[in-house]
Amino acid sequence: MPRVVHVHNAHPRLKLDRRAVSRVVHTLDEHGGDFLGGCPGGELSLAFLTDPALARIHADFLSDPTITDVITFEGNAALASAGEICVSVDTASNYSRMHDRDFSEELTLYVVHGWLHLSGYDDLQPAKKRQMRAAEKRAMTVLRAANALPRFLLQVRH
Repeated sequence: MPRVVHVHNAHPRLKLDRRAVSRVVHTLDEHGGDFLGGCPGGELSLAFLTDPALARIHADFLSDPTITDVITFEGNAALASAGEICVSVDTASNYSRMHDRDFSEELTLYVVHGWLHLSGYDDLQPAKKRQMRAAEKRAMTVLRAANALPRFLLQVRH
């Protein structure tokens, strides 16, 4: 049975399909053996946030008030929690626009990145960062092959 995935959309302009987003996690879970065994079992929370909201979390929990793209929190086995992945919708939007990338793919990549962190990947040292980037590419290929890339819509400000 697939894990429970809680999708929290706290971005005022983001439109998403929660089932499609959960399918990203379920598809990655099915291929966990290809990614250091995958993300630990248990419920997983995904939070889609604004830059200021993620910067507050970054400051509160990691003593770094700067904007970032993804923050992960490992879960608690006693609570049957795999963890939480917090992603910045604004950073994905800005990056995709500046680098002529598809916004939905960029935001999905942030979810993948968080799932890989919970699976044991790290990106703080150059060699480990290369392993993380290679795993991200493989994971995105898996998602494309499974037709599991969700579409995200960022509404224009009025």
